[in-house]
Amino acid sequence: MRDLIVSLIIIGLFPVCFRRPYVGLVVFSWLAYMRIQDLTWGFARGFRWSFYVAIITTVGWLRQPERGRFMVSDARTYMMVAIIVLVGLGVANSNQPNGDALSYQIKRYVEFVKIVGIALFTTGLVVNREQLRLLIWIVALSLGFYGVKNGIWGITTFGQVPITRGPGGLMFDNNDFSLALAMGVPMLWCIGQSDKRPILRRAFLFAVPMTAFTVLLTHSRGGMLSMSAAIGVLVWRSRHRSMAIALGILSLPLVIAVMPEDMRDRFASIANYQEDGSANARFRTWGIAYKMAVSNPVLGVGLYKFRQEYLNYVEDPTQAEREGKTFVAHNSYLQIWAECGSLVFGLYLTMIAISIVSIWRVRALARRRFHESWIINYANMFEASFAAFCVGATFLNRAHFDLFYHWVAIALVFARIATKELEEGVEVQVKDEGFGQRLKAIQGRGFDPLVPATPGVRSAQRTFRNTPTPAAREY
Repeated sequence: MRDLIVSLIIIGLFPVCFRRPYVGLVVFSWLAYMRIQDLTWGFARGFRWSFYVAIITTVGWLRQPERGRFMVSDARTYMMVAIIVLVGLGVANSNQPNGDALSYQIKRYVEFVKIVGIALFTTGLVVNREQLRLLIWIVALSLGFYGVKNGIWGITTFGQVPITRGPGGLMFDNNDFSLALAMGVPMLWCIGQSDKRPILRRAFLFAVPMTAFTVLLTHSRGGMLSMSAAIGVLVWRSRHRSMAIALGILSLPLVIAVMPEDMRDRFASIANYQEDGSANARFRTWGIAYKMAVSNPVLGVGLYKFRQEYLNYVEDPTQAEREGKTFVAHNSYLQIWAECGSLVFGLYLTMIAISIVSIWRVRALARRRFHESWIINYANMFEASFAAFCVGATFLNRAHFDLFYHWVAIALVFARIATKELEEGVEVQVKDEGFGQRLKAIQGRGFDPLVPATPGVRSAQRTFRNTPTPAAREY
């Protein structure tokens, strides 16, 4: 019955996705990050629903007479296109021993093109703040669903049973699952801070500790470090930074004390990495990945061929390697460098750097005008999520992580929309009755409620909030 209900819901959305491509993008994101099909147990579970939605949405967009651009003109979109081309050349250049291996590599390349293609499509379809907000909500709520669901399960089991796998798709592995949820923590927190409706605010803020607890339940040390980086950025950007740091220091011993022993031992092994077999294996594979990259500097060894080429670069094999066991890179940067070459690696790092710098720029512009605004909250969210990925990517094998490319595209859209609204801001004269003087404040279109960046303007703030405007909606 569950399979039938899920299938009817998705199939019923097909015509809407065809007529309205933006809805198709939202549905694709819902299927990709919530993985509702993985909550079934029968025929619906194996269907490639997101792939079908992507095709229907694209065809519907092509049939529209005024369809706009597929992607916006930006350095990051051009870099994504260049990455697709270069990775394709690497696939064509790589030697496969048999037809099955080549078929597998082509299949993975098609999946990679779909991932990047959806990211590019996002930059062209999302054109205003309402669309941006809905898309971010879909991603955050999808991740928050699993955070709350598994967090409640963890409480009922007293944290004694670790999570060994995620729902499926890009989050099948427990490390990938923890990385996605670590990126979701700042999404849930900043959305909760931005929304003024009490019930939604409480719901999002409740999801934050539950999602953080789920990350710990995965026993993924990379996920734990990713979440720590995200929380660290949020604390640093907080208006109550000193209080947040003090609270964190005081609560840390309590968290460690109530943590199950096996979980505590797992995370404590980070400090003793010299004696940890898993950590030593990572260091060894990092060295092998470096050798692959140096030996194949232009196009790499080929997409997803790291394990296939692993034994060819081992000079002094261990017992496991003598038995034919191979390892993944356990480092997204080295993985993409070894598999895709130096050109793709350089584009990858540049794309991350540009995304983060653009977020800093937009937040700086917003802070010159306002103490509080949705722009500042969202900028903090994007920065913290990128910090989570950048740290997690150092220890996890997620060079082709779906959420990363999509998040780069969404951050690009955010920067464009926020910059446009800041540039279109109008100057408003506001009378301060308490001081009997006229104050100037900048109120951007759609920025209600806002707190102008001028000391002593509480009455001005009240005037803004009591002024009916078309943009007087809370985000």
